[in-house]
Amino acid sequence: MNANLNALREAPLHFEDQILEQGDVISKKLHLLSVQRFPPNAKKTLRSFSLAEVAHYVGASQSTLKKLHLEGKGPCPQTSPSGRRSYSAAQMLELRRYLDAHGRSESRMYVPHRRDHEKLQVIAVVNFKGGSGKTTTAAHLAQHLALTGHRVLAVDLDPQASLSSLHGFQPEFDQASSLYEAIRYDGEKKKLSEIIHKTNFPGLDIVPANLDLQEYEYDTPLAMADKSTNDGKTFFTRISRALAEIDDRYDVVVIDCPPQLGYLTLTALTAATSVLITIHPQMLDVMSMGQFLLMLGGILKPIRAAGAEVNLSWYRYLITRYEPTDVPQAQMVGFMSTMFHEFMLKNQMVKSTAISDAGITKQTLYEVERASMNRGTYDRALEAMDAVNAEIADLIHQAWGR
Repeated sequence: MNANLNALREAPLHFEDQILEQGDVISKKLHLLSVQRFPPNAKKTLRSFSLAEVAHYVGASQSTLKKLHLEGKGPCPQTSPSGRRSYSAAQMLELRRYLDAHGRSESRMYVPHRRDHEKLQVIAVVNFKGGSGKTTTAAHLAQHLALTGHRVLAVDLDPQASLSSLHGFQPEFDQASSLYEAIRYDGEKKKLSEIIHKTNFPGLDIVPANLDLQEYEYDTPLAMADKSTNDGKTFFTRISRALAEIDDRYDVVVIDCPPQLGYLTLTALTAATSVLITIHPQMLDVMSMGQFLLMLGGILKPIRAAGAEVNLSWYRYLITRYEPTDVPQAQMVGFMSTMFHEFMLKNQMVKSTAISDAGITKQTLYEVERASMNRGTYDRALEAMDAVNAEIADLIHQAWGR
């Protein structure tokens, strides 16, 4: 009897039991790191921004900001013993509003909120292949738009919840609702406004992800087969209908889609006003993207025939994790530019240890302290990231007719 018990105890775990156990260990360790890094309540804070950074993001000269401070106008910055000024992100917004009220308010140059006749911009960030920098792109874009004065909602549609994690949410422990709650088919559906959370960036809110999102992939075919209701046949309207409730609260919605062509991605694409396709410039990735585009086009055609409105203001390919000194990569960028010139973003998101190093501590380039890493590396990465995001912001403003 004892021999049998010992044999049972020593029997190897099944694969599914092993990965459940290992997944639980990872989650608990990451949660512990989060609590240690963001005490006492494991919520992320945000660093202050230097005078040069504030001038860059607000769109005013450093001399203008210094003059305001000396005259006692606008928010009062923190001043170091050496006389260096810095502002919190909340003060940046306050400063922006002050300049808009006392400067060129007619042009709305300091407060870029959309006007009544301008449509909510919904940007779907997609790629069929993991590792393309999709989540990194979505996170930095949403934060850049917030820093430049836009009201932004980030929606994490990937059950793996990487975008959520970057903003301080860990699904296993925070128990935050995902977008699934606003697009589900049963009577438990919630309003989108009930599941939105603030982030550490003023002006940026988020709808976190969790594993419940995967239920939408199973529920939709069942809803489509249900002849007593039309909900399944119009599944592609569910995200756009959820967004309609909060339309007047935001200027831009950034959706981080899952790396697969399922119902979640299709529903996001039909809600989108623009699409950003991330692509790593290597042959296998470009081949994978080609297959993704063929599948996507083939699926969207019957969905449009069923009544979906896929009306994009723009779509662009963004080269990510780019190493300019890598000759094959540079050749691939040239190859793609020749084929899709007008649909390629002019700027690329470079591969940088600054981005990966910041990610180790669940931060972005906009959060991490410049002094915590090699300054040259940080500056080059941030310059490239700002150039990409500024180009996308210009596309958003052009869609508004500005």
